[in-house]
Amino acid sequence: MDKKLETLKLKKDQALLGGGQARIDSQHKKGKLTARERLHFLLDEGSFEEIGMLVSHRSTDFGMEKENYPGDGVVTGYGFINGRLVYVFSQDFTVFGGSLSETHAEKICKIMDLAMKNGAPVIGLNDSGGARIQEGVVSLGGYADIFYRNTMASGVVPQISAIMGPCAGGAVYSPAITDFILMVEHTSYMFVTGPNVVKTVTHEVVTSEELGGANTHATKSGVTHFACTNEIEAIQHVKKLLSYMPQNCEETAPALPYDASDEQRPALNTILPQNISQPYDMRDILQEVIDEGTFLEVHRDFAENIVVGFARLAGRSIGIVANQPAFLAGVLDINSSTKGARFIRFCDSFNIPLLVFEDVPGFLPGTDQEWKGIITNGAKLLYAFCEATVPRITVITRKAYGGAYDVMNSKHIGADMNYAWPSAEIAVMGAKGAAEIIFKREIITAPDPEAKWKEMEQLYSDTFANPYRAAERGFIDEVIEPAETRKKLIKAFKMLENKVVNLPRKKHGNMPL
Repeated sequence: MDKKLETLKLKKDQALLGGGQARIDSQHKKGKLTARERLHFLLDEGSFEEIGMLVSHRSTDFGMEKENYPGDGVVTGYGFINGRLVYVFSQDFTVFGGSLSETHAEKICKIMDLAMKNGAPVIGLNDSGGARIQEGVVSLGGYADIFYRNTMASGVVPQISAIMGPCAGGAVYSPAITDFILMVEHTSYMFVTGPNVVKTVTHEVVTSEELGGANTHATKSGVTHFACTNEIEAIQHVKKLLSYMPQNCEETAPALPYDASDEQRPALNTILPQNISQPYDMRDILQEVIDEGTFLEVHRDFAENIVVGFARLAGRSIGIVANQPAFLAGVLDINSSTKGARFIRFCDSFNIPLLVFEDVPGFLPGTDQEWKGIITNGAKLLYAFCEATVPRITVITRKAYGGAYDVMNSKHIGADMNYAWPSAEIAVMGAKGAAEIIFKREIITAPDPEAKWKEMEQLYSDTFANPYRAAERGFIDEVIEPAETRKKLIKAFKMLENKVVNLPRKKHGNMPL
């Protein structure tokens, strides 16, 4: 038995070394952790249980039979984060550049299957050169097996992808299907075709960082939700993100102990600028309303005219969607609509209530938006809200104009509670434009057209640019003092805790993609 135990120890030691010390040192020189080091920082101390440690590839082409590393370039298993079960895979760049083989894919699929059966999140730490070329179509099939499981797991268990190195070609589509993507600045990148192919086909000269680096995807494409300065920060973000989520679609997110003290927030009574055209940062309002220090913003640097993220209200996890008057006056456009829709659907999938703060002048006009499909993309946001069955509350702080009023979780599309501040303006359009259309003849024929225009503008404003017409109709449940916002929301969400909605029987809807 001693000899057999010695053989086992030798094999395990070999697996723990990955591609060897020289390649581990090379990984460290690039400012990157190894696959196992990442798991050490991610999981609770001593909780990791590895699955498939001794798996090896089956390829014999191109001399592959002479190179065999136990584990085959990916470390898989399960463990705990803050005492909650998670399934993990961490690609090992020291073994064949982390390339995906048939057995490498099988290991990932195995832990994904276990996650589905046991209802726990899947976290992928990606660091791979792509498909293993020596295995040809077998490795491509492995990718497809993973994509299929990503799709089946979508909306069942949370899926998070942390990109810790290269992620190119077909490899990008697994993270793209998952719920959240995190990237590390300067050491990770994602693209379907690399700089060399781009140069050959389009004659564009571009670096990997410019083409698909963390900052590119955080600001221009919106592919990544978080751009982190280093791997440790990315791992901490994963942990924080998980704290707002349930284990699966059948559960609710864990609530934290809450000390119910005075919920009045008098600062909100004076937070809006006197001039209705003057911008302000919606985050200032959010920070007054939510539990202190709990806001985790998602997609912060992409489509900045809308703010989305997780927070806690009275210790409970909520999702926030808010127009941002400090950027493009808070208008809705293509990017902000898709950003909001994606976040709403995640929250609805995992029973996270939605809180909407509204100050929106409408949709962004112009040929660029129309030609690129603002109609279809704006409809995504509308569809996501209409479809959501979680508790949904809206607070209108200032402008709520035109179709954007309807889209931003109005009573008409199923919101449970709709509040407005006295400063709210709920109308088809702003008073200035409305007066020009309605009273055009009176203005033109008046002795002083400019003065008449201002008079008619004031008339329209007094009549419609307020929350009271909507409140009279029941479209607004209550016009509230801003200082009472937090108190009202805590009570309303408590009231909605047991909300049940039965949707029409169907296979699935046809969202405007």
